[in-house]
Amino acid sequence: MERKAEPDFKKFIIFWLSQSVSQLGSEMTSFALTIWAYQQTNSAMAVSLITFCSYFPYILISIFAGSFIDKNSKKKIMLIADLFAAVCSVFILILFSTGSLHIYHIYIVNTITGFMDAFQAPAEAVAIGMMVPSDKYAKASGYSSFSENLLTVVAPMLAATFISFVGLGGIIFFDLLTFIFAFVVLLFFIKLSENTSSQEKGVLDGCKEGFGFLKKNRGILYIILSMALLNFFSRLTYENILSPMLLARTNNNNEILGLVSSILGIGGIIGGLLVAGKKNGYKDNLKLIYFLAAFSFLFGDLLMGLSQNVYLWSIAALAASIPIPFVIAGQKTIMYNTVPQNLQGRVFAVRNAIQFCTIPIGILLGGFLADYVFEPFMLGSKSILAVFLRRLVGTGSGSGMAVMFLCTGILGSTSSILLYNNRNVKLLRDINHKNKQLIQ
Repeated sequence: MERKAEPDFKKFIIFWLSQSVSQLGSEMTSFALTIWAYQQTNSAMAVSLITFCSYFPYILISIFAGSFIDKNSKKKIMLIADLFAAVCSVFILILFSTGSLHIYHIYIVNTITGFMDAFQAPAEAVAIGMMVPSDKYAKASGYSSFSENLLTVVAPMLAATFISFVGLGGIIFFDLLTFIFAFVVLLFFIKLSENTSSQEKGVLDGCKEGFGFLKKNRGILYIILSMALLNFFSRLTYENILSPMLLARTNNNNEILGLVSSILGIGGIIGGLLVAGKKNGYKDNLKLIYFLAAFSFLFGDLLMGLSQNVYLWSIAALAASIPIPFVIAGQKTIMYNTVPQNLQGRVFAVRNAIQFCTIPIGILLGGFLADYVFEPFMLGSKSILAVFLRRLVGTGSGSGMAVMFLCTGILGSTSSILLYNNRNVKLLRDINHKNKQLIQ
């Protein structure tokens, strides 16, 4: 009889390193394709649609993916999803090499990878829960946040450098090499204690069970809804209109934009390292989520909107980004400790669908509000409100987007505090406190 693999943090480190290498190749390819797409179309909307094509199938399919994940090997799901991504990269490489690549090909490929990510992401989340001892969940989340933010800083720089020497084709080839490395490591060196469900259930049954668990555990549901709301606010501004706002307020100074963007990534790296350095997790993960989210919005978004020079923008970037790994770690720890492992695929898949469904809405709405509401208002209105806001954020192009940062700063921080005091979240807080007292 085959012995089950026990949780082992060293095994997670191997998995994390190999996946980080593969993600570096993927991020470089994504950045290079974005540059190529903009050069071909000179359209910001065309570039936005690349992201939309990834998110839409991911959100749509995530609702129904849970039962499939719980019934099948998480390792096989990850391997197959990676294989599909590699095939898509080969497809793009062939089209580019023959001069046949068009923007709609990227839309198609991103739709396919978004579909596969709907299965891979929750499968990977469950697999990490199998590999990591329960007292190391926050630490593992810190490692993931560290690598994700490091890639945010490093991947664009490497892609911009590589594209000058080896072109788009060379970057995609490098992406394929990193895929092979991660694929081999996962296939031969990562053993999971698979806990698959033997019951035959349809996709709707798995979806119902995922929603059913959240309905019974309202505290978990409200945490997910909280993250969905905060994702919406962040996509309205920070991860959407920050670049055009900085360019507008600095007369298209790419150096300032690059510096502030890099500091955002560096802040995430610092936060990830701090979380990873915590040996035994945190006593109150709910405070970690809501109080630090409030801090990020209050001192990140507000200061970003009020500032008019690179020094204050840089401080705002750090204030916004350092707390994020703590927020993510708090949510992951609560999810792993609360959701039974045999239900995690279903619950995590539903979580992804709910939590990320607000992202494409925020992206599209943020651009619309900036172009057609806030910028025209700040540039043309003579109302008392407009005069008052100009005293706060300054005048000229970009001032309307700066006001949007003030709005998300106030709304995001206020929402975080109010949600922390929600009765369902309070109930979850009381249950966790009682459980800790029983353990002691």
